[in-house]
Amino acid sequence: MITNGPKVITAKQLEAIGMPRRTISRRCEPGGQWRMLLPGVVLLQNGEATDEHKIHAALLHSGSDSILTGVRALERYGLRNLPHTDEVHVLIPANRSVSNCGFVHIERSRRLPNPRPRSGVPTAPVHRAVVDAARRTPHKDAITAMMAESVQRGFCLPRSLADELDAGRRTGKALLRGALLPILGGARSVAEADAWRLWQRSKLPECRWNVKIFGADGTYIAQPDGWCDELGFAWEIDSLEHHAGDTGFRDTLARNARYAAAGIIVVQTLPSRLRSEPGKVLAELRAALDSARL
Repeated sequence: MITNGPKVITAKQLEAIGMPRRTISRRCEPGGQWRMLLPGVVLLQNGEATDEHKIHAALLHSGSDSILTGVRALERYGLRNLPHTDEVHVLIPANRSVSNCGFVHIERSRRLPNPRPRSGVPTAPVHRAVVDAARRTPHKDAITAMMAESVQRGFCLPRSLADELDAGRRTGKALLRGALLPILGGARSVAEADAWRLWQRSKLPECRWNVKIFGADGTYIAQPDGWCDELGFAWEIDSLEHHAGDTGFRDTLARNARYAAAGIIVVQTLPSRLRSEPGKVLAELRAALDSARL
């Protein structure tokens, strides 16, 4: 019982299998064989606790029906664009009296989601974990990155994020709504969110985001970041990182050739210019749109 799994166990469980409390205390003393990670929760080794150890310790500390959420939950789904945090965020029933302790952030909830097992850990669904993580994140870009990746990779729908935000706590919603709005509009990255906001305040013709376009014969052309169907105009937010290397460069050239063959005017913009030179970017867009009207 105490040699398998994550090597984390409660002192009560150790006592239940016959280990005296004084022995547990002695082994958890400085320089001892074990470590007391949280009150009453023991790591059965004396080295540094891993993130996995901390997750299991947090759930033991929180009691039955507790659910992992936030950044640590999203890591278990494989999301990558996540803010750094040392805390383990756990949801518990609203009527339970458990306090924050050490690296554990406890959140009482009357809306406990149906947990999904991820490597043996009861984990909140992605849309709930994203919103819970966003509420603990002060930076809009980090929030947008989480939301965008969760949608871009098919873990949840934009509407699910909006519904979860509406159903949750009222405090702090303004920042989250501001981050979510471009995602609802079709943006799928922080750079695309910047582009979406710039277009929205530009009074330019309607633009759709991340839609696949095809030629008259049904041949696939591209999936531009922004697409003005009225004028046959495409806007690509092309980062150096994404398009660097032989493969990225070759793919970009092939895409631009398909645009040219279809008679589509395309503007390519570096993500950094959306913030450093928004006026110049808008001027370039307006000039390109004027050409598309001819």
